[in-house]
Amino acid sequence: MFNKILVANRGEIALRIIRACKEMDIQTVAIYSQMDKDSLHVNFADEAICIGKALPKDSYLNIENIISAAIGTKADAIHPGFGFLSESAKFAGICEDCQIKFIGPTSRMIRKMGDKAKAREMMVKAGVPVVPGSDGVVKDLRGARHVVKKIGYPIIIKAVAGGGGRGMRLVWEEAELKNAFLTASQEALTAFGDGSMYIEKYIQTPRHIEFQILGDKFGNIVHIGERDCTMQRRHQKLIEESPSPNMSEEKRKIMGEHAILAAKAVSYENAGTIEFIIDKDNNHYFIEMNTRIQVEHPVTEMVSNIDLIKEQIKIAFGEKLKFTQDDIKLRGHAIECRINAENPLLNFRPAAGKITELYLPGGRGVRIESSIYAGYVIPPTYDSMIAKIITWGEDRQEAIAIMKRALSETVVEGISNNIEFQLDLLYTTAFETGKFDTTYIETNLDQILGVGGDE
Repeated sequence: MFNKILVANRGEIALRIIRACKEMDIQTVAIYSQMDKDSLHVNFADEAICIGKALPKDSYLNIENIISAAIGTKADAIHPGFGFLSESAKFAGICEDCQIKFIGPTSRMIRKMGDKAKAREMMVKAGVPVVPGSDGVVKDLRGARHVVKKIGYPIIIKAVAGGGGRGMRLVWEEAELKNAFLTASQEALTAFGDGSMYIEKYIQTPRHIEFQILGDKFGNIVHIGERDCTMQRRHQKLIEESPSPNMSEEKRKIMGEHAILAAKAVSYENAGTIEFIIDKDNNHYFIEMNTRIQVEHPVTEMVSNIDLIKEQIKIAFGEKLKFTQDDIKLRGHAIECRINAENPLLNFRPAAGKITELYLPGGRGVRIESSIYAGYVIPPTYDSMIAKIITWGEDRQEAIAIMKRALSETVVEGISNNIEFQLDLLYTTAFETGKFDTTYIETNLDQILGVGGDE
């Protein structure tokens, strides 16, 4: 097994990886920006190295400094976590060149699935259903109009190298197309260094379902069930759960088979997710593959009892998966609420500042993933997520009840947060019945904020 792993990330995911390494008797190296010198992942790792100033481009996105830290500490491998460089084919390739194991798929796989337009083409060849749209990259406005003529409005313009809702525009009519295409392309160029776009038919009021994949270098690929990520705001997930409510076993089986086909199309290795949307007529379509561990991976761990981070490390080391699809038995129901430092009453404005008082819940069925503590200062430079609360129950109703109790126990003072908003969501009839789509929060925001638990 690896002797030492450098964790190329921060916050709760860095801490999560360090914990898994400790349990596997692997030494860890934390990297940190000057602003993160007092972070828990820095204190809990065996070694820690400052790699730059606060801005991500100077630290957590600084490939040269990260590789230098790995070489200087004689790390065998690098775990990128999620975000930052986790889906950078360039970074994975440099790791390969430096003979440092990148704990994730190969640079070739990342490059293939990172190009959303090419990924669509591969899925079509593999027999996986995709949303009607462009056959590849749409080079200009003329090309966009040609695609729209075939599929009709509404459409969604997406960045080939996109993620997190950036480089994405919804277009309802011809008059909006020019501005939407040009601004999305420019936004993508700024965010990802690539302004290439593709177009899909906009599926109205969809559900967002993703399947967790694990694959080893021997060609064995399994899925560990699905996660429902439908409860989101502006393409940012807020609540995730497994299994998906109101999904038939037949539908689950078919989508699981398609997820495996998608992963096999690139001979996928390590952990990843196959992302689908389901329309109002219960048709499902592939939308993308995430070639990394996901923020919401704990809900899958809770229902499967499989440690996905440890599996990532074992696969990267060259070990064979010790279970087949038939061995995977999912039990109960798990829900995750993302706790963000933001003010829902001020259009979810991010809130930096010092945590003056903190109490995180516990008890049966509760899991916390966080790196905050009383006295910790939330920096303005990074993502606003400060904690994840995950609950497990024998069924969905029990998981919801435990989550309501856990959220009501949680105390985070000194900064604005979305704990009350999450509670309000849980009490809506839509969530309790599992009958909601990705537009639910936007279309019902005033009600959720204004009347609390009563729709």
